[in-house]
Amino acid sequence: MTSTAEEVATGERRSASDVVGMVVLVACAAWSLITAAAHEGRPEGMLLAVLAVTAGYAAGRISGALLPVAAPCAAAAAGLGLAIATPGPQISLQLGHTGATAALLTLSCGAACCAAWAARASALRFTLRLAAAGTAVTAALLGSTTGVVTCTGVLLCSLATARVRRRALGLTGFAAGTALVTGATWAIGEDALPGGLTASLEGLLTEHRILLWHDALRMARADPGLGVGPGRYGPLSPTVAQSLLPDGKPHSAPLQQAAEQGLTGVALLAAAFCWVLYALLRSPRTTPIVLTAGAALTAVAAIASIGNALSFMTVTAGAGLLAGFATARPLAPAAPDGVRAGAGGSTVTSLGE
Repeated sequence: MTSTAEEVATGERRSASDVVGMVVLVACAAWSLITAAAHEGRPEGMLLAVLAVTAGYAAGRISGALLPVAAPCAAAAAGLGLAIATPGPQISLQLGHTGATAALLTLSCGAACCAAWAARASALRFTLRLAAAGTAVTAALLGSTTGVVTCTGVLLCSLATARVRRRALGLTGFAAGTALVTGATWAIGEDALPGGLTASLEGLLTEHRILLWHDALRMARADPGLGVGPGRYGPLSPTVAQSLLPDGKPHSAPLQQAAEQGLTGVALLAAAFCWVLYALLRSPRTTPIVLTAGAALTAVAAIASIGNALSFMTVTAGAGLLAGFATARPLAPAAPDGVRAGAGGSTVTSLGE
């Protein structure tokens, strides 16, 4: 009886997180249409991003339930292949492909680590973690310093989750880290940091990118309610007009939202990330899988805060896919991590752990 009641409660919580996600994604799509109508913008980019996340999340939930180990393994291999196929930093520094490469490698590392935690055999777990470490090596070979840092960080976080018992604390830390990176990006764009610190960061981020951020925030201040309209940052940015290889993007997801869709757009972007963390909190998967996916998605959010990663559908679909893997309920769950025995020998996942 106790086990049945807890399973019903768990199902209700998961249904609530699904409803929240549906509302947030619909709101993101609707707001892009509203701001586009107000300023004759082009909402296609945001609509495709919402579609990619939704499709990836649904595919992850389904395949993660049917093949909890094989599905993330296949996704990790596909992500690695796409990262290798993406133009490298030495070819397209100005076009933003470096962020996409780092994000794809990070998602591949996260998927491999999730598959390792889902595997029962220790030899298979070791092999999958070795494959995850290989993504960091691949990042180094591709010249992606960001990818090396994020892949290494995800792998270390995944290993450390073996000792974590309360997933809420870890997910709260991920949310705080994302807020810190976003706040720092905003402060740099506003020239709010001390001069010496700004100069040192300018050397890492490049002066061109910081000028793009200045333009984005000027547009946001001009119309904080609706922004200038989706897809209109490029034509209105003086820095883009003077660039030799313009891509029409400010190379920062939150600042692009602020410029093109106002503060409401920024709030909806934050709400989408918070929904993912909430879905992970209510996931029936074990705590190591949940926190591993959370670490990878947080790393991608950090990359998107200072780069152009979310402009690539492969990245947005991959992020949704990884979130789906980490929130799917396998048809035959048998992992011991984060699961305790219930009455009658049944297993009950501890959602607070």
